[in-house]
Amino acid sequence: MKKFLAALLALVMALSLAACGGGGDTTEPADDGADDGASGEKVAINVIAAEYGKQTKQWWADFQDEFNGAYENIDLTVEVISWNDIATVVNTRVSNNAAPDILNIDVFADYVSDDLLRPIQTFVSDETYAKFYPAFLEQSNIDGTIWAIPDLASARAMYYNKDILEAAGAEVPTTWAELRTACEKIKAYDANIYPWGVDMTTDEGQACFAYYAWTNGGDFLDASGNWTLNSPENVEAVEYIVGLAKDGLTNSDPATQTRYDLQELFAAGKLAMMIGPNQISSYVASTENPINFGIGSLPANEGKSTSSVGVMDRFMVFDNEDTDNKVEAIKTFFDFFYDDARYSDWVIMEDFLPATSTGGEIMAAADPAAASWIEIVGSAKFYPTAQARWADVKQGVINVEQQALQGGNVQELLDALQAQIAG
Repeated sequence: MKKFLAALLALVMALSLAACGGGGDTTEPADDGADDGASGEKVAINVIAAEYGKQTKQWWADFQDEFNGAYENIDLTVEVISWNDIATVVNTRVSNNAAPDILNIDVFADYVSDDLLRPIQTFVSDETYAKFYPAFLEQSNIDGTIWAIPDLASARAMYYNKDILEAAGAEVPTTWAELRTACEKIKAYDANIYPWGVDMTTDEGQACFAYYAWTNGGDFLDASGNWTLNSPENVEAVEYIVGLAKDGLTNSDPATQTRYDLQELFAAGKLAMMIGPNQISSYVASTENPINFGIGSLPANEGKSTSSVGVMDRFMVFDNEDTDNKVEAIKTFFDFFYDDARYSDWVIMEDFLPATSTGGEIMAAADPAAASWIEIVGSAKFYPTAQARWADVKQGVINVEQQALQGGNVQELLDALQAQIAG
């Protein structure tokens, strides 16, 4: 799929250049010295961006060079930081009154609660703002104000190795009971193969909590928007997945092995099943000897509904006493980034899903599989990131999982977390 999308992207870029020759691309600087969005004194913009993969740093380095070459009155600096460190780095700089102008990360509500952000529409042109899926924008809505725009998205599904399941005499699981049975059959077939992949690290531990809570009728919040972290459904969910790990039916160390480690194990035929994002398909296809795999819904507890998990990251703008020129310069940055050809290149590079309707149209036209994933993420459940305590909850459920792996009582751990968050 990735090669096909890249070919389509080349066509889109060629058409974009042709349009630019006719004056149709408003995101590119004019050749006649007209205002580029930051006229007068040179305006500095600094961006902190999350590192999504091995290609992220180079992509942003090229973007920075291209942008600065195009806009002489703007000095753009982009710093790429790993997901493991970005929250700590940003919070430290905020404490030192050195917040970035633009931040690319998943959380935002704590920054809003602390009066650190500006409403995002101030910094985005009408043309660019109109491209975003409304449902994605709503994920950043607090009391009627949109505080961030979506960067990209991904969805989760269950991946399974068809050959391993067949050899072990196991069926593709659709329920928790069937999943445990399949894991036991795979372990009996070959003790050197991990039956089920679990990531309880700081990278994806909150996703792990969501997978099993949501497929057990649980949730982070109740219908009234109150935290319900220690609900019976959530307790049962954590006990279930920790039980699989303790019984040796998962990878060896869920507290340290990230989904990237699991992805490599899966592609190498050393892991039979895992939950993961759409990028895994392309990763497996790129290996020397691709495995024979299938994709299915997340297994749910008996009588409960399955649920896909959607993940969306964001751009937000900090309140740094911006001048009019600074506001226009940031608008220029977003116009440049969300140019259809350039944005499609960004999304395709790391095999994510687009957050704009125009990007979705490009990918859906290129490949039916991409269209299916776009539909999945459009109907998926998302983390409650608009809640001011989400960052604490995210780390809290990860701590609960890791402590439960070490023998902690799940009910007591979630009770303590609920008390900490809700009082």
